[in-house]
Amino acid sequence: MKLTSKGRYAVTAMLDLAFHDKSGPVTLSYISQRQDISLSYLEQLFTRLRKHQLVISTRGPGGGYSLSRAADDIAVSEIIAAVDETMDTTRCSGANNCHEGRRCLTHDLWDDLSHQIYQFLNEITLGKLVAENGIREVAERQDDRVRDTDRQAVTAHSIKTSLGNL
Repeated sequence: MKLTSKGRYAVTAMLDLAFHDKSGPVTLSYISQRQDISLSYLEQLFTRLRKHQLVISTRGPGGGYSLSRAADDIAVSEIIAAVDETMDTTRCSGANNCHEGRRCLTHDLWDDLSHQIYQFLNEITLGKLVAENGIREVAERQDDRVRDTDRQAVTAHSIKTSLGNL
């Protein structure tokens, strides 16, 4: 399977969005902070996700991204496909030319595995993931970490401002 960081980050970002878009559009900078994914990389991923109609963008103040449909209606396999990832475990990328220009001895085995992986990821939706307690606990911990960081930044700014006024 050729699942790279692109597919993993896209699923992670979409799951973060599923947790947070109930209160309106979510900015990529907040997803970046919570998930430690570069903002420029998220911009590239969300361009593809928007092109595949998995997210909706809202411009202006209070803008950001929202899921294009209910989290229960977005399969993990769709997200991976939207960012051009493949779920192919064959050596020949399904071309049947893996051994001297022809199908290799284990081609059908790896092709069947690719189909099993696709089916597995196609049956898992963002809604199912959001409902899992372990995942919810991680999301809450990440939210707490970002809130703590924001509070520390506000406190540091207040101290600098106070010292500057002396």
